[in-house]
Formats: sequence, structure tokens, C-alpha cells
Amino acid sequence: MRFLLDAEQLAFAASLNAMLTAADTPSVVRDWSRGDHTSGRALWSRIADAGVFALAVPEEYGGLGPRPVELAVAFVELGRHAVPGPLVETVAAAALFTEPSPAAGRLLPPLASGEAMATLAYEGAYALDADVATTRISLTPDGPRLTPGHGPVRPSLDPARRLFPLAPGGELLTAAPPVEHALTHARLATAAQALGVGIALLDRTVAYVRQRTQFGVPIGSFQAVKHRLADAKIALEFARPLLFGAALTMTPADVAAAKVTACEAAYATARTALQLHGAIGYTAEYDLSLWLAKARALRTAWGGPQECRDLVLSGGDRRW
Repeated sequence: MRFLLDAEQLAFAASLNAMLTAADTPSVVRDWSRGDHTSGRALWSRIADAGVFALAVPEEYGGLGPRPVELAVAFVELGRHAVPGPLVETVAAAALFTEPSPAAGRLLPPLASGEAMATLAYEGAYALDADVATTRISLTPDGPRLTPGHGPVRPSLDPARRLFPLAPGGELLTAAPPVEHALTHARLATAAQALGVGIALLDRTVAYVRQRTQFGVPIGSFQAVKHRLADAKIALEFARPLLFGAALTMTPADVAAAKVTACEAAYATARTALQLHGAIGYTAEYDLSLWLAKARALRTAWGGPQECRDLVLSGGDRRW
């Protein structure tokens, strides 16, 4: 099976890359980490105008989807540029509504257009960016509930991933929803985001080892450095076809396999990037730290490595 993107998909990726490159996302990430959402909201609107969120919303509600392959293409670029916000959660919230309903008619059009942001989490767990999200959904045993508020912010591995407990209660949106369908979309988007993070880390590290010299030569000429970078490149390239293959099938097991492979590849690349950058890689002021923190956080988001492996081995039947 071929997993090469067609010309239209490549053009979509290139347009997103150009837009996000011009947006100076590191400054947006730092503002978001401090709780200043002004620049992040402006970038969110531009991403929505490019049609990213519409890819997760059916056409009858103002969307373009569902189109999981194009969604994966978009989230690779969002990860490459470390875009902050409840991106994955907005996609997962849209995937909760697979059947026409009053709640879908009310909630999906604003998500597709970018007027609304959504976050969701299991009851009792922390929700990402609940302070800025306009739609907060708690996944309860009775079904998803539109929660009325949130508690104080909690520490996170990634300062740009701000976590909040959701308030109890709220409007019941649908009974017996397709939660696994939403989780599958969340894992696919997380896997794509992680792949993009890994690609960015590798690109930045390759550029750095070409510039940094030791003993009068670039450290990138050392055989040991080449081997580390080659291992990272191979891991990321192995993750790519798994990601797009999973986007074609959208089975829970395939998506779980893609997530664990992409997230582990990104995490391994982050460790290589940190080692090859030396002490400067540890400094929060250096932009590399934004991708390092995200690689670590995405590794456990929406199912850690062991959970995803268990899901693959069970053929996608396991619930958690």
C-alpha cells in the first residue's frame, strides 16, 4: 500500500507551513504559557480559516469532513511549529457527534469556523486549556456533559499545556456516545502532532551540529553524532507510514500503533536533540525547549505507551 500524499495534500501542508513560519509561533507559545491568549487566539483564527478544524466536522454542520488523512497532514504541521491550544481536544469533541442531534447543530458549526475552542477530559481528570475553551466537555459514565466551569490551573510537563479540573455537573449532551470514536481521533491527532514535533527537533539539531565546532570542525562531522541523527531520522520515517495508514483505516488498534510509534520516535529525537545541543538545550530561553517539553507531554497524552501497546495487542477491544 502506498502512503504518499497527493499534490493537493502536499500543497495544503506547504501553505500551513508558510503561514505558521510567518506567525513566529515561539513567541505565541510563551504568551500562552503565561496565560496571555491574545496572540494564540489570533493564530487559532488563521488556522481555522485554513480549514483545519472543518476537517473534523461533517459537511452538514459547516465542515469539510470527516477527512482524517488531511487532518493528520495538518497536525504534523501544527506539531512542527509547536502551536499551543486545545487543538487535539477540539477535534475529539467534534468526533463525539457522529449522528445528527440538537447538540451537534449547536456546537459543531462554531468549532468548524474557529469561533469556539473545545476541551474535554474524563470525569475527574484534567482538561487542557479549560480557561480559554468556550466548550468544556466532561466524559462521564452517563455521557458527555457540557460543564459550567473549571478549577485552578495545575502544573504540567509542558508549560504551554495548561491543565484544569472541570466543574462537576452540566448539561448532558448525548446518551451512550461514541467515546471510542472520539478517542481514536484524539490519538490520531496526537500522533501527527508528535511526528511534527520530532521532525522539528531533528531539523533544528541538524542545523545546530553543522554550526557548532569542536577541534576546529563542525560536530556534525563526527561519526557518533551522525549515527544518533540517523537513528532519529529512521524512527521518524518509520512512524510516518503508520500514521497515514492509520488515518486511512481509523481502527483503534491501527491508530494506537501509530501513536505509540510516533510519540516514542519524537521522544527519542528529543533526547538526541538535548544531548547534541549540550547545556544550551536545558535553558528555557532557548526555543528548542518548547519542542522538548511538548515531545515529553504528548508521549502520555490520550494514552501512554503501554496503554497503546495493550490496545494493539488486544486488537482494539480494550477500553480505558
